[in-house]
Amino acid sequence: MFDPVIAPSGTLLGLLQRGRGDGTLHALAAPRPEALAALNHCVLDDPRHDWQVENRSLYYARLYVDLDGGLEEIEEHLFDTADLVDADESRTGLALAVLGHLASYGREDALALLRQYARTGSNWAWALDELALRDNDAGLRQLAVPVLARFPGTPQGETELATAVRDAFEPRPWRLWAQDPREAVGARVRAAGEQGSFDRWQRQMRPTGPRPGWSVQAVFDWAQQGLDRGTPLHVPAARCLTAVAGPADRAAIVTAALSGEDGARSTALHYLAESQDPAVLDLIEAAAQSPSRTVADAAVASFERMCGAAAVDRARGWVHRPDVLGASAAGVLACRGGAQDAPLVLGALRETVRSDGPDAPLLWTLVDGAGRLGIGSAAPVLRHVYRETTSSHLRGRAARALAATDPSYATGFAVECLWDCEETTREVAALHAETADARVADRLRRLAADPAEEAEVQTAVRSRIGPDAPAL
Repeated sequence: MFDPVIAPSGTLLGLLQRGRGDGTLHALAAPRPEALAALNHCVLDDPRHDWQVENRSLYYARLYVDLDGGLEEIEEHLFDTADLVDADESRTGLALAVLGHLASYGREDALALLRQYARTGSNWAWALDELALRDNDAGLRQLAVPVLARFPGTPQGETELATAVRDAFEPRPWRLWAQDPREAVGARVRAAGEQGSFDRWQRQMRPTGPRPGWSVQAVFDWAQQGLDRGTPLHVPAARCLTAVAGPADRAAIVTAALSGEDGARSTALHYLAESQDPAVLDLIEAAAQSPSRTVADAAVASFERMCGAAAVDRARGWVHRPDVLGASAAGVLACRGGAQDAPLVLGALRETVRSDGPDAPLLWTLVDGAGRLGIGSAAPVLRHVYRETTSSHLRGRAARALAATDPSYATGFAVECLWDCEETTREVAALHAETADARVADRLRRLAADPAEEAEVQTAVRSRIGPDAPAL
């Protein structure tokens, strides 16, 4: 999937693409055709950089409900001829998830679209998972024949069916179909389930990787073999070293960390970092400058896993470096530094936004650190990150940091956060939003009554509107 094109944050489309609460508020105030056009654009052209992590489906579904939006464009997108050649989940996943939430809100047209797509669409498994959560038994039983028809009665078809049953995210439809008295349905699904269980048992009985009695060199060789195949194994290999290495092996491990092959060197660095070896920080500094990207990344990753005071102290010396180790040091100070490190974390936060923009990966850690250390002077930068980032997760972290650093958060961003696409952001807002704003009290009541809302959000809401809470 290509990186989506995100509109400016000051536009209705840009707000909706980011999943900001202001997107909903602006859409409800905008002309309805304009709002629906922007909403459909988002649902049909997924705006998330990480579609497997960031939430948008409930956010968009609620807006469809509030705007009484039709589903014609979603239907056209799902059953477009592109569906015949593009089976990538990212093309249809968001639309199917939105339909699932709409079905839970009682939209029969959404339920019908999901049933139809489960019969004929390429991403049928996702649609079936949505239906497993929302459809009744009778509706699911009607899908048994068209779904099973996807798997021909050949050895390969039966193998693919067993894999589908074994890997199903929601097993409810398959369990219903296994009870079907028809031989071509019930017996076939039961056999596929048994085959999937047998395959899983076989994998467990044929484990790959280190065995008891391996030597340190054997572990290094295993890590290098994985790297040669394109599968980095140095983190699990480091855990294996913990089991097989003794005090007499330290010299060999230090030598590997200094000049071994990439797999062995990366494994040794992780092992020495986990064991807090006194030589590891110097070895990490040397490895971070290696021409091998694998070794340099392993050096940084192993340093970030260290929790001792020595690592924090070394980070104070490395934080001004203009390379990845300097950035890593800033992250370590943000996570584990003390109050005396606040100026260094603030400086790194400002420089990262200035040089790499509001979506820089390092900002996740630095934003958390600004909130953890209560750096009040970081509030302007945090507000900028909140407004401009295209990552709803990073925006949520900025919201939590603002709640700890910005006195105006309760009457400002916390209000719009009640409509945010991420449940963790709504939870923070529910705890902090100033109820003097009439919109806040009404929104809290709606969240408390919404069956689709997450339990953590509703718990936070009840702390504000429960019998022991101040009156709204």
